[in-house]
Amino acid sequence: MKLLQTIFLIFLSIVAIAQTIDIGGNRGFRGMYPENSIQGFTRAVKIGVNTIELDVVISKDNQVVVSHDLTIDESICTKPEGTPMTDADKDKYKIYAMNYDEIKKFDCGSRGNTRFTDQIKSAAYKPLLSEVIDAVEKYIKDNNLPPVNYNIQIVSSKKGDEVMHPEPPQFSKLVYDVVKSKGILERTLFSSFDMRILQELHKSDGSAMTALLSEKSTDDLETNLRDLHFNPTVYSPTFLLVTKTMITKCHALGINVITWTPNEMTKMIALKTLGVDGLITDYPDRAIKALRPK
Repeated sequence: MKLLQTIFLIFLSIVAIAQTIDIGGNRGFRGMYPENSIQGFTRAVKIGVNTIELDVVISKDNQVVVSHDLTIDESICTKPEGTPMTDADKDKYKIYAMNYDEIKKFDCGSRGNTRFTDQIKSAAYKPLLSEVIDAVEKYIKDNNLPPVNYNIQIVSSKKGDEVMHPEPPQFSKLVYDVVKSKGILERTLFSSFDMRILQELHKSDGSAMTALLSEKSTDDLETNLRDLHFNPTVYSPTFLLVTKTMITKCHALGINVITWTPNEMTKMIALKTLGVDGLITDYPDRAIKALRPK
């Protein structure tokens, strides 16, 4: 096994011994703070997550932007002039067609999120990946906290090539180069639904840690691994698809299972009992309460 994969798996093993499961904050701490915001990431670190999960897209000027959506989300964002976006703005502001200076002017936190009624309403812009890493690493250092892992989802699809994002070779390189330049490669897991992205990363750096995301009920583990052409570090299905058999098969192949996005404490406990190696949740505070008994 490659060095970086070994380091990552050792980290997970330490977590397993000390806390039994890796806890990741989805899009930072989406249940309580604006998604993919610096305040959400630092708060998740403060309460004790092991992993920061975030999503990245690419701007017109080739900046790696932390955003789950490929367009400015009309349901949660406010235009630069201060007026709320509406349904009429759906898909109007394509991030890949905008320079980062334009993207940063949208406020995607002050309106809150109707899906997460406890979310604190506070101004939040879409930060660069480099900014997030700098902010998290500084917060860790300033508060004498243990290092965290990064789970970076690269949002890509074949139909989006050169329309919503660059093609996989360029997209994966842009993200990889930021991570490497910040010195956190040994703590970073690159995840995607798009096998082409993972294949590009694996081809360019065989030690890069990768996670194959899965959400379709028709997805078959063996078929997915065959189509990927290599075993990823992590298999990452929605929690709705997780079974004991799946976990057993993955572990037999040396693949960890990190699932997303259970938000109910009873479900988190059930997943832990099944044997998942980690979970990513919108409410990491609940996961810590449920899975780290004092």
